[in-house]
Amino acid sequence: MSIPRLYVEADLSDGAEAPALPGQGHYLGQVMRRREGDAVLLFNGRDGEWRARIASLRKDRAAFLAEAQTRPQRPAPDLRLLLAPIKRDAMDWVVEKATELGVRRIQPVFTARSVVGRVNGDRLASIAREAAEQCERLDLPEIAPPLDLHAALDAWDGAPLLVGDARGKAPPVGVVLAGQSLPIGLLVGPEGGFTEQELDAVRRRPFVSPAALGPRILRAETAAVAGLAVLQALAGDWSAPT
Repeated sequence: MSIPRLYVEADLSDGAEAPALPGQGHYLGQVMRRREGDAVLLFNGRDGEWRARIASLRKDRAAFLAEAQTRPQRPAPDLRLLLAPIKRDAMDWVVEKATELGVRRIQPVFTARSVVGRVNGDRLASIAREAAEQCERLDLPEIAPPLDLHAALDAWDGAPLLVGDARGKAPPVGVVLAGQSLPIGLLVGPEGGFTEQELDAVRRRPFVSPAALGPRILRAETAAVAGLAVLQALAGDWSAPT
């Protein structure tokens, strides 16, 4: 029987009690059919992963008792995604997969052709939390408040930022990434693409490098996940010891 793995906000240490977050009690009792005394795995993004027991379970309320650390905390790879908001199901999917791929920060950016005018940060954070619990990472990605594209670029710290070039003559992403290492970001535009004015403004930034993501036109969600996978494989932690 698999052991449920849950994110908590409380500090974790030997003998520490950690209250469950809303919904976790229902999940354990009604979905997973767990009882008091059953084992769980806990993480909070700071103290590593801990084996714990369900100390109390009443309807949607639960508390855990930490017993032993199973994995120490490790720094997350500084891989970032700037993404123009897309339709809800596709956006949810990108956040889930970006979490699985180890992204540290997801920054929604509004562009001239964005088809979505608002972002439900709480919903995306919940999706990221569930994905982190499932994929066994030790932290949660940050879901940043949405910004206008130019404001996001103004606030950028100068780390290399790749932007997919669907129709231009940019070099392949493997060439652009040669010799690069984290931190690195990926900028993905909306379904309708960037305007020429936006592309000109983006390319003028000294930290931006256009890169081709293959010979085919990719949907925004495909470009985001495929690009992140390539960045992890060539410059990230996929080649690092586990």
